[in-house]
Amino acid sequence: MMEQHTAARELADFLKDSPTAFHAVKRMGEELEAHGYVRLWESGTWELRPNGRYYVIRNDSSVIAFHVGAVKGRWNFQIGASHSDFPTFKVKENPELEVQKKYIQLNTEGYGGMLCATWFDRPLSVAGRLIVKEDGHFVTKLVKVDRDLILIPSVAIHMNRKANEGFPYNPQIDLLPLFGDGSAKGDFKKLIARAAGVTEDAVYGSDLYLYSRQEPSVWGAKGEFISAQHLDDLQCAYGVLQGFLQGSPKDSVNVYACFDNEEVGSRTKQGADSTFLYDTLSRIHAGLGGTRESFYQALAESFLVSADNAHAVHPNHPEKTDARNCVYMNEGIVIKSHAGQKYTSDAVSIALFRELCERAEVPVQFFANRSDQAGGSTLGNISASKVSVHSVDIGLAQLAMHSSYETAGMMDTGYLIQAMKAYYSARISEEKGVRSIV
Repeated sequence: MMEQHTAARELADFLKDSPTAFHAVKRMGEELEAHGYVRLWESGTWELRPNGRYYVIRNDSSVIAFHVGAVKGRWNFQIGASHSDFPTFKVKENPELEVQKKYIQLNTEGYGGMLCATWFDRPLSVAGRLIVKEDGHFVTKLVKVDRDLILIPSVAIHMNRKANEGFPYNPQIDLLPLFGDGSAKGDFKKLIARAAGVTEDAVYGSDLYLYSRQEPSVWGAKGEFISAQHLDDLQCAYGVLQGFLQGSPKDSVNVYACFDNEEVGSRTKQGADSTFLYDTLSRIHAGLGGTRESFYQALAESFLVSADNAHAVHPNHPEKTDARNCVYMNEGIVIKSHAGQKYTSDAVSIALFRELCERAEVPVQFFANRSDQAGGSTLGNISASKVSVHSVDIGLAQLAMHSSYETAGMMDTGYLIQAMKAYYSARISEEKGVRSIV
């Protein structure tokens, strides 16, 4: 129990340091380097060796790390994947809007499908990356304004009597944050540059997003719940990473992947629908002396765990979930299935992952959508369409998915770490249709 709660509290620290995907990936890179991983660059030459530890970052917002095992004879890839992004609001290039010369708003647009109502009337701020010109070169600088800076004010009930009857928000009218009074005109870009320690004229580009200032909270009758921003999907990203760092590969290459842009379809150069995973796996294989034929053989024996959070039964609306294939917080890892393959789990991958969880003494539960209700998809089927391997979709149960402040179970991060450590310490093999875990 104590280990599970420690994992949840360490997750809370990770979430506080990760207001954007850029910050999350930077934090992951720092943790990888602390464990002996060496950064590679896609534009450079890769010199790999058995038992080596490496990582590569694309676009500052996606990362793939790998730990080379013995790789003698037949070997495979053991892959765990999650995503670094989450629904929020992006600041437009010309950010300031003046209202009657009395207010300055920020001009924003939605990123992903958020629960809009949860963003009102709470302290917010801005974080992201700047592209800065230094000595004739362009470099990336991350920025986080670490104070209460903006707020999206609700319209009073007296002015909108139907507010509690379900209100359709217009993102260009209702969801713009208030930055300051009329005297704040022209201040936003100056403030951001100052927070990054550069001059305003040195900033040539930016990717800036809103983030909630509300800190993670542990609550409940027995402290059984944790609420925070970005649990979907940084809870899985963190848990898979910790399992990866604690695992010990056999004659496999352990791979940790965290992709950006899942919340907007993954069709970017750094998303799961890009060539990033395939490029990396093929370069690993070639760098270790493999042939084209042996690369296909390695893929045929490889396995992907796609980790993205799942919907827990809602206490006010249990009818929203399937009668039998429904899940609860603090009851272990969720294995997700869908007849239309929005989730990649099938009989083979479920059986193998269940066995791994049994060995790790981690409870599992099963999720499927109600048959009359369309559910969301995740990065598993997208990744598998680019790199065709056996794959299982898993997650951790949570409430209020895509809220600015989500809720999960205190036990479940620890369960995920245990299961992924077991996965990364095993070898899943297949030969002539016979599958085994060693």
